[in-house]
Amino acid sequence: MKNYFILFLGLMLGFSCTDLEPEIRDTITVEQNADLIDVENLLTAQYEALRLPYQDQSRFWAAQQHTSDETIGPTRGPDWDDNGIWRSLHDHSWSPDHDFLASTFSELLQVVFGTTNILQFEPTPEQEAQARFLRAFVMGSVLDGWGQVPFREAGAPLLEDATVLGPQETIDFIISELQAISSNLPDGPAHVANKDAALVLEMKLLLNRGVYLNRAAPSFDAADMNRVNAIAQQLTNSGKYSLATNYFDNFAPTNDAISTENIFTGLNQGGISSGNVRSRWFCTLHYNQNPSGWNGFSTLGDFYASFEDDDARRATDYEGSTEVAGINAGFLAGQQFDQDGNALEDRLGNPLAFTPEVAIQESGSNLEVTGVRVVKYPIDYNNGDNVDNDYVFYRYADVLLMQAEALMRTGDSAGALDIVNNIRTIRGASALSAIDEASLLAERGRELYWEGHRRQDLIRFGRFLDAWEEKPATGEERLLFPIPSRSLAGNPNLVQNPGY
Repeated sequence: MKNYFILFLGLMLGFSCTDLEPEIRDTITVEQNADLIDVENLLTAQYEALRLPYQDQSRFWAAQQHTSDETIGPTRGPDWDDNGIWRSLHDHSWSPDHDFLASTFSELLQVVFGTTNILQFEPTPEQEAQARFLRAFVMGSVLDGWGQVPFREAGAPLLEDATVLGPQETIDFIISELQAISSNLPDGPAHVANKDAALVLEMKLLLNRGVYLNRAAPSFDAADMNRVNAIAQQLTNSGKYSLATNYFDNFAPTNDAISTENIFTGLNQGGISSGNVRSRWFCTLHYNQNPSGWNGFSTLGDFYASFEDDDARRATDYEGSTEVAGINAGFLAGQQFDQDGNALEDRLGNPLAFTPEVAIQESGSNLEVTGVRVVKYPIDYNNGDNVDNDYVFYRYADVLLMQAEALMRTGDSAGALDIVNNIRTIRGASALSAIDEASLLAERGRELYWEGHRRQDLIRFGRFLDAWEEKPATGEERLLFPIPSRSLAGNPNLVQNPGY
């Protein structure tokens, strides 16, 4: 938060105690504040600033997941009503004043401002590269959700309205940034901006370029797809990554040490400092489980049914969790038990047996047990609220699936099928006999469920506006989120997205 302190100090120093006419300055020089500025601390603050918009259950994750066919936040009697804020995400009826979407937009742009601010204070080449990567990463999220990105160059007057970049300008800017900073980024570890993370961000931009330029009818340029394939080959040939033997190691409390897939993560330090990654299990577990959850979010029955019984991604006992509280990693379906095998009950004394059936508004005696629950991150029982699971942004399996998609979109379905079946074999699922858009989208869902990619994938595959459980078919305006009313009022360069 030092960047805000510096701005405040600059404004205060603009007032003279002997002159009744104040001189207000929006910036002060580095030389005037050299003793106050520690660039490494500013950079650390921006890594930590990623936590709220990405790790909290009500921010970017909600925007990507609750709007999809993977996740639902039912109103359970009087619980989880929240004036319909969760229901409106699922049925695509959100308004420009939707609080979660507005807060997400604002908090992401605060990171864009904070990382840009670092560039004024003579960072080292590596510090500068990391700041510029974080900025590019967040700008990509804003582009993905809202289609326009307010932006200031470093040192631009803060009292002037930020310019607004459209899709083509944002894509060009981010790709040029990634090319410019690549050599100065560190090789790792995964919880810092690194060379391989920059490559994955480039892959995602190229794969979605046609979406961002025309969401209703995206195209896929062959040169972009070839570059996606080349980057995937480069990452594979580096020998640094392999598909994890235990799928859930990628999300475990010790994932920083044991994952063989994670490329870019958000650092959480057990018992010391972390974001709200624990919400990934609290938001779904029942009150009578350990830990006592919030009994809220579920997956949808059709999505759960897309998994084979032997697919390890569906449900696996996980050491450090199952023997502690009886909770497996993955989907929690059917009767739930404690660590000693005792059957659990809900608060009404009914069997705590989660059902695939779930409605967006639940009532009656079964309202606490509808919906299969999800525990993607194995529970950290050792570190209180500051859990140790690093938050996963990019991992190798996603790289391989993007490569498969690029191959399929350039006519190499056989190559795409080989990649997908290799993943499925390692996960314990049977091989597919053929690959097409529908089966590849389904496989991305099975591999990447609840990781915050689903809305983007559904839009790219042309399925986001379809009807699914508890959601009607919706109009093309839902391909973009609305610019929040308060942001429009604060910056006249922003223009409301069509349909809002």
